[in-house]
Amino acid sequence: MPSTITAYDWLAHHNAHRPAKRALVDLARDRTLTYGDLHRRCDALSAHLQRIGVGRGDRVALLAHNGPEFFDLQFAGTRIGSIAVLLNWRLTVAELDYIVNDCAPRVLIHSAEFDDTAAELATRCGIEHLIRLDGGYDALVASGEQPQRLEAMTHDDPSTIMYTSGTTGHPKGAIITHGMTFWNTVNLGVPARITPDTVQLVVLPLFHTGGLNCYANPVLHAGGCIVVARTFDPGEALALIGDPDMGITHFFAVPAPYQFMMQHPEFDTCDLSRLQVAGVGGAPCALAIMERWAERGIEVAQGYGMTETSPASVFLDPADALRKIGSAGKPLLHTEVRIVTEDGRIAEVDEVGELWTRGPNITPGYWNRPDATADAFVDGWLRTGDAARCDDEGYIYIVDRWKDMYISGGENVYPAEVENVIYQLPGIVEAAVVGVPDDRWGESGVAVVVLAEGADLDRESLITHCAQHLAKFKVPAQMVVMDELPRNATGKVLKRELRSQLVGDAPAHRD
Repeated sequence: MPSTITAYDWLAHHNAHRPAKRALVDLARDRTLTYGDLHRRCDALSAHLQRIGVGRGDRVALLAHNGPEFFDLQFAGTRIGSIAVLLNWRLTVAELDYIVNDCAPRVLIHSAEFDDTAAELATRCGIEHLIRLDGGYDALVASGEQPQRLEAMTHDDPSTIMYTSGTTGHPKGAIITHGMTFWNTVNLGVPARITPDTVQLVVLPLFHTGGLNCYANPVLHAGGCIVVARTFDPGEALALIGDPDMGITHFFAVPAPYQFMMQHPEFDTCDLSRLQVAGVGGAPCALAIMERWAERGIEVAQGYGMTETSPASVFLDPADALRKIGSAGKPLLHTEVRIVTEDGRIAEVDEVGELWTRGPNITPGYWNRPDATADAFVDGWLRTGDAARCDDEGYIYIVDRWKDMYISGGENVYPAEVENVIYQLPGIVEAAVVGVPDDRWGESGVAVVVLAEGADLDRESLITHCAQHLAKFKVPAQMVVMDELPRNATGKVLKRELRSQLVGDAPAHRD
């Protein structure tokens, strides 16, 4: 092997110090990989990519469900300077076509279930090489090959391109640097109590920053172990957390998995005693969810971040989880946060404004989109697009996505606040509130709910309940019952799609 270890190569460090330590449990294939295993896999992939012409700055895409390949590819970039593009497997070929043409990868690594998609993308986008995970990939990473040369990487070099969900228009490729990933491990490592003894169950998709960086990368940085599930299943997750042989100490998810787990019949009897940190982010978490988990002795620690912030920006210490329930916490050590009103002022205590942030954990911009980069920054501050407020103790509350806010009768309505009230009703499995056009008020709210089997809830009961807890302009005007809410791969409700269904198509059921 080349005598020089590249800077920031965590696998090389752990291979030198603890090669036999368990690093990754791949549940789908019932295998355990040590740090020595991961180091050798990364070496072999790096060598193969170099041999087929991949060099510094070249993109390599991956289209697969969760597995160790995500980390093979990510850490290959620390050695040969390649840039990982982690593709969302739920997208259609047409959606992937835009992304792949935008970033122009030379190589696409894919699993067998995506053979047809990969072949079509190769034709449409001019991809030079396809590597099939279920074909020769295992032999490739077990070859023992070593890269011919190592690139000297810095914190400013791109590591990954992560495409945002594209709520309006085409998705944007957020550039993730090696430095951003490092500072995220520093920012999250201490408050999330991550140590070499940490064992985290990873259920979010690894193509998403929540799966990759909350807390998988920080755990690998510390020399701990990640237990990787191919996809999320609430019963399986509870069984793994309750299994003493697995020794799960950490868990992270968006609100939906917590909700589905607490609604599972095994939730009340599952042994949660080994779980030290349960983090939630990605969307405001309903208080009913956090209170239900607190009843089981688990203080779910809320945090805030986004792809462009690597992602951690704000974190609520678990010690404050009940005292400040509903808060995202305070800014992390190496990041700055401010809340800015629509007229450009720094917001007063409890005044709602847009959250801005800056620091070494912030993206330098968007791939091939200088226009979007310019729009996103003001004097070095990233405009997050999230509405927030700060209390008199400095704790930040994410009110809602700025774009999800609607204006009814001249008053701003933040759906998350209304959803919290709706979740208090018995029989509510899922709830989402969206604003739709209203001839009288400009916009009014529609409460879209999924009901438990046998539950009986009508519009009048929901409106009466909301009117007891909310100002009149916040009370939804309509209720729609659906079998399920549309969600993306991480479990976030797709409110844009909901709104489109309600305005453009007949709803599933209207009371």
